Amino acid sequence: MLTYTDAHGRLITYYVWPVPAARAVIQLAHGVGEHAQRYASLAADLNRAGYTVYADDHLGHGQTGLAQHGGDHTRLGRLGAGGLRAAVAGVHQLSTIIRSDNPNLPLILLGHSWGSFMAQMIVNEHAAEYDAVVLSGSAYRWPGYLDGGDLNRKHQVLGTTGVEWLSRDPAVAAAFVADPLTTATPLAKLFGLREAARLFGRPAKDLPIDLPLLALVGGDDTVGGERSVLKLVNAYVKRSGLRDVRLIVYPGARHEVFNETNRDEVIGDLVSWLDERFPGKP
Repeated sequence: MLTYTDAHGRLITYYVWPVPAARAVIQLAHGVGEHAQRYASLAADLNRAGYTVYADDHLGHGQTGLAQHGGDHTRLGRLGAGGLRAAVAGVHQLSTIIRSDNPNLPLILLGHSWGSFMAQMIVNEHAAEYDAVVLSGSAYRWPGYLDGGDLNRKHQVLGTTGVEWLSRDPAVAAAFVADPLTTATPLAKLFGLREAARLFGRPAKDLPIDLPLLALVGGDDTVGGERSVLKLVNAYVKRSGLRDVRLIVYPGARHEVFNETNRDEVIGDLVSWLDERFPGKP
């Protein structure tokens, strides 16, 4: 567990899962109401495939949030001073640290859910700093395509945890509820309507045409789902000019494709896509 100091003087906690002679470095950006350590299994999978992984606990979340809020678990998920803009800046700041630590390795930005929205925002401004982008559980950031309300309303008949929308695996919902560093409070309530509205936007025009982008989404994802992410990838092709864009939809899967019942398939698809673009040294 390491830390860096953001522009507001707050300590942001981050984690590194290194491998020797890595093919590339993957920066993970987690979703709202959770924290980086929920991705330890994914990091281990990526390590086995030859990738070093970095991930931070965003502002208001995980160990960063506990320090920020004086150990008050009930305030986890609340961003504090600077709001969304500061949270996005904090994620980009970790990218600069990764580049400094690994000057000769490609850098891949992998964002899940809220992390994928921040990744979209960062890429709009700093696309040249990344060698590939992966978006999981994402959405087109526009009213009618991004749901920040009660994401479990469609799945509430399936259980009693309130987070059945995350995965078809009941153990995932149970673990989320039992985790002292998570919260199921909806994004709009955590951030407030003004800050939540800052999430709206779309891919920038004229991004570097050779930036590879992969989008992974469950067919039963209530945040955006296939319709929303299809609009997103089409925007990256038609508006941004990207030439290497791939969308993989997993029928029946819910929001957290890396924690789904078919996670081995998802990890396999991710690693195959990465290996094609980052073969490493012969």
